[in-house]
Amino acid sequence: MGNKIVVGISDLKVAKDPDTIISYALGSCVGICLYDKVNKVAGLSHILLPYSDASKEISNPMKFADTAIEILVRQMVQAGGKQTFLTAKIAGGANMFGWEGETVGDKNVTSVCNELKRLRIPLLASDVGLNYGRTVSIDATDGSVTIKALTKDSKVI
Repeated sequence: MGNKIVVGISDLKVAKDPDTIISYALGSCVGICLYDKVNKVAGLSHILLPYSDASKEISNPMKFADTAIEILVRQMVQAGGKQTFLTAKIAGGANMFGWEGETVGDKNVTSVCNELKRLRIPLLASDVGLNYGRTVSIDATDGSVTIKALTKDSKVI
């Protein structure tokens, strides 16, 4: 059993086998889990907002989907991973307040999917939307992503 590495809001981390990365309290935020199964390098980004160009405050590029995922990929490559081996799984993007129409969570999911597509990283699985928060973790040993929520059973994607 390796170390448990915690990722906060607007943060990201990279780990190697046998470590695990975890991020708590994904509401409308999205957790992006990337994995290189050949080199056993994992990464997790907890983004808060979809687009950096829509914000006046961009001092932390890890806050936005359109900038954070690229940083995560770069850090994973520096840790020994290869971009061509990366796959993705995502969680979060909830509508926590029951608002009508497109929500921040929806926009976050769309932005994440667009960025993954642009970087040619296949999205293998997702647990997004609905109206509840999630905790997400990725195991660098096998790339399994575990999702926990207060009122739901844990699931592995």
